[in-house]
Amino acid sequence: MSHKDEYYNRAKQEGYRARSAYKLQQLDETAGLLGEGRTVVDLGAAPGGWLQVAAERVGERGTVVGVDRQRIDPLDDPEPAVEYVRGDMTEGRTKDEIREVVGGDADARGGPVDVVVSDMAPNMSGDYDLDHARSVHLARQAFEVATDLLDAGGDFAAKVFDGQDLADLKADIEPEFEYVREVRPDASRDSSSELYLVAKHRLTAPVREGEELDVTIEDVGEEGDGIAKVEGFTLFVSGVAEGDEVTVRVDDVKPRYAFAQPVE
Repeated sequence: MSHKDEYYNRAKQEGYRARSAYKLQQLDETAGLLGEGRTVVDLGAAPGGWLQVAAERVGERGTVVGVDRQRIDPLDDPEPAVEYVRGDMTEGRTKDEIREVVGGDADARGGPVDVVVSDMAPNMSGDYDLDHARSVHLARQAFEVATDLLDAGGDFAAKVFDGQDLADLKADIEPEFEYVREVRPDASRDSSSELYLVAKHRLTAPVREGEELDVTIEDVGEEGDGIAKVEGFTLFVSGVAEGDEVTVRVDDVKPRYAFAQPVE
C-alpha cells in the first residue's frame, strides 16, 4: 500500500473528512498544540478534518472555531463546542466574530485564543516558485490573524511549501514567540515539499530581548530578584534593591514576565 493510500484509507475507515487529519494529530504529538480545555481557531477549516481532530483533543471544556470562506458542514458529534465562522480571515469583521464566539475582546496584550492553526494551501499552478510564494503569502496572512487573536503563551502552526522565502517568513515570526521550529509530519505525501512552521508560546511583552530601558525597582521577590513593572508587565532584575532606579538590559523574555540585568 502506498503512503498516500495508507492515510486516505485510514481516514475513510476512521471517519475523518480528510487524510490531512493525521497531519494535525502528528503536529500535536510533536509540538503539544491541542491541550485539554484549549480554545483553538482553525483557519481555512473546510472540509473539517482538522476540526475533528481538534475537537477530540481539547475535550468537553475546550472550544474549536472553524473559519473558511466556504460553508463547512457541521460535525456530527455535538461535543465539545465547535463553532463555524464563514468569512475572509483577513477582514476585521471576521476576527470580531471569532472573538464574539470565543467570549472575549482582545486586550492590550493578548487575545482570547490559545491556538491558531492553518492548513491552507494555494491553488496549484504547476510553477513551483509561484506556488511556494503563494503559500508563504497565505502563511503570513494566518500569522497576522494569530497575532491579533492569540493570548500570551499561545501557539501557532501554519503550512508552507519549502523554498527560498521560507527563511524570511520564519525570521518574521520568531520575534513574536519563544521559538519557531519546522515540522514535517509523516502523513504528508512522500512527494510533497510541504512543512509546518510551529511557533510556541506567544510573547506579548512590551519589551524584547537585548532592549535597554530605565526602570524603578518596586519590590524584591522571594528569590531575591528586584521586581520592576513596564506597562504592567513584570521584569525581574538581579542584583538590585527596592527603590533603586537603574538602567537594565533585557536578557530573556517569557510570555508573562522577563529577566534583566543592570547595565554597568
